[in-house]
Amino acid sequence: MPITRRLRLAAVVLAVLGLAALIGWQFLVHWHPSMSDYRFQGVSVSQAQGPIDWEQVHESGADFAYVRATNGTLGRDIMFDDNWRAAFEAGLKRGAYLDYSLCGLAADQANLFNTVVPQTQDQLPPAIFIDFTDDCPARPERQVVVGEIARAMAVIENHLGRPAILQVSPAVEARYQLASAIPRPLWETGTFFPPDYAGRPWRLWQANARRRVPGIQTSVEWSVVANGR
Repeated sequence: MPITRRLRLAAVVLAVLGLAALIGWQFLVHWHPSMSDYRFQGVSVSQAQGPIDWEQVHESGADFAYVRATNGTLGRDIMFDDNWRAAFEAGLKRGAYLDYSLCGLAADQANLFNTVVPQTQDQLPPAIFIDFTDDCPARPERQVVVGEIARAMAVIENHLGRPAILQVSPAVEARYQLASAIPRPLWETGTFFPPDYAGRPWRLWQANARRRVPGIQTSVEWSVVANGR
């Protein structure tokens, strides 16, 4: 085959692959589980999303919003107050979450969270998000992690008066098996397919961590509530 023909063929193949990748990406960023299968759906946001038009988010099908309050012991999320107020005003149910760090003491993280999140009757149960991060190399023993998370939950639950939800990543669950040690509702993650890595039913499912939603400038985590829960 002449070299010019090979180059043309290679260019066509690359163009087809590029188009397929673009179509796949477009599908991913707009996909969410069917509203008929999961009635209640929503977002979890932090300062990474920047200013948000919550009216548009609500109109896009979001029923609830989980708003990051604090990041370990590093401080409050700078967008928490704005998101907390505006999500409520737009008609979404709201809840606050703590980005838990294995590099900080549970009591310090929980107390910081409690100083940021107000006590209101309308809010959803508080959530604790746990994942491995590049800025925290610590990997404590399982009994230490279980004890610390249980301690953080107790402090937060005493402040807000309701049981917390535990969002645990597949990697953290594989290492620490937190679902079997901490009897709290689970928030699991898994793109496209409902997760089952925790060994018991989930309450919420983060189905798409890269969804694009009108009113939000960046991709956002999109979750659904299990039917009947």
